Amino acid sequence: MEWVDTHAHLTDHRLADQLEQVVERAALAGVRRILCVGTTRATSLEAVAIAQRFQGIYAAAGIHPTYAHQEEEGDWQTIESLWDHPRVVAIGETGLDDYWKECPMETQLASIARHWEASHRTGLPLILHMRECTGTMLDMLRQVHRSQGGPLKGVLHSFTESWEVAEEMLSLGLYISFAGMVTYKKSEALRAVAARTPLDRLLVETDSPYLAPEPFRSKGPNEPSRVLATAQCIAQARGIPLADLAAATSTNALRCFPKMRG
Repeated sequence: MEWVDTHAHLTDHRLADQLEQVVERAALAGVRRILCVGTTRATSLEAVAIAQRFQGIYAAAGIHPTYAHQEEEGDWQTIESLWDHPRVVAIGETGLDDYWKECPMETQLASIARHWEASHRTGLPLILHMRECTGTMLDMLRQVHRSQGGPLKGVLHSFTESWEVAEEMLSLGLYISFAGMVTYKKSEALRAVAARTPLDRLLVETDSPYLAPEPFRSKGPNEPSRVLATAQCIAQARGIPLADLAAATSTNALRCFPKMRG
């Protein structure tokens, strides 16, 4: 079986300091592709450097909503220059976050609008973050869908919302990705959402070094090899063989991120 970890922050020092071992453990677990996601100018550049260094690792470049207020002159132009790179397969991580209050929502909305325009212009999919802002995010996505006149390209990563929210996201064209939280004892409702999500629109991720799945929650930083634990939980919730989930999510990843086929 082969897996794709569609969201990992390999630039975090907890992983970057042991990157060769992290990549080796991922390969031993059957993780053949990893999407290393940037959140700032610096980490986007680092993500591209990591993708150039390791076969099977790809990069995304963008500005995370909680860092949008820290953007400095020239940051956006640098990130724009990365999207033509052959190892850059997505724009982001962008989105909205009303949990951390440092970045004003107006600044976040302006930032995500710029990312959406870039996605529409370049054809690259977006990686979307959403926390404590469901209504605002849905309103914005509906507006983008109307203005673009067609399905949205991208994924809502680390999904934790209700089936009703998932259903609307799917209707807009987005993929939905599940991380380690789906494995937690209290996450029965989230497992039910993962069980109902159409198999051709479902992705798996680690969000490394965060959100370690059971049984790894107290065993150091999360890493791409542990995507298997999340996948096992989802396969069990769906009542399907693990190999079927591996085949479907890997196919979906290449469909969502076409440049990853190269």
